[in-house]
Amino acid sequence: MRVLVVEDDPELADAIGVGLRREQMAVDLALDGDAGLERALAYGYDVIVLDRDIPLIHGDEVCAHLIKAGCRSRVLMLTAAATIEDRVDGLALGADDYLPKPFAFAELVARIRALFRRAQPALPPILECGDLRLDPGKRVASRGDRLLELGPKEFGALELLLAASGRVVSAEELLDRVWDEMADPCTTSVKVTISRLRRKLGEPSSIETIAQAGYRISA
Repeated sequence: MRVLVVEDDPELADAIGVGLRREQMAVDLALDGDAGLERALAYGYDVIVLDRDIPLIHGDEVCAHLIKAGCRSRVLMLTAAATIEDRVDGLALGADDYLPKPFAFAELVARIRALFRRAQPALPPILECGDLRLDPGKRVASRGDRLLELGPKEFGALELLLAASGRVVSAEELLDRVWDEMADPCTTSVKVTISRLRRKLGEPSSIETIAQAGYRISA
């Protein structure tokens, strides 16, 4: 899952970024509305966490621009607004959810994951193929009776491949959905991660390489 956090408080933005990365999400940060809007329109984020009161371009305007541009990202608006009317205004602009400040980090994570599920075709709560099993909610994966110790990128790649249900997933899609904007598209990051994932999954190999196309999971 790839998330954009638009928050003008650098310490809060960094804390949210660190916490979400620990939850195995790819996270980009923007400290004002102008940078946030630019990133939101340039990358295919699954969820955008948008503070309402941000400089240069107000969060309300950012949200309105995204809706007008046909952006398909889900928007979770953060607001210190004290009244229900103020919060409803944000939803009326097209935000998918709101979270009042101050908030519990666990609730932020739960709301982001809920928005991500809404943005995707309906998927079973447990992703399975053959003896491979992945629980996105608990962030655990196993093969047969063996628990897999996967790094964040390995887990994200396996989740995306299993969710594709046999569809070929390109290296570009993996890079876009599992890595953040700091990833160099010219590197071999995806290839190296898939290679490590194959080793951890063991034999027989479940990840098939499709020449000039990408990767897919086979039973």
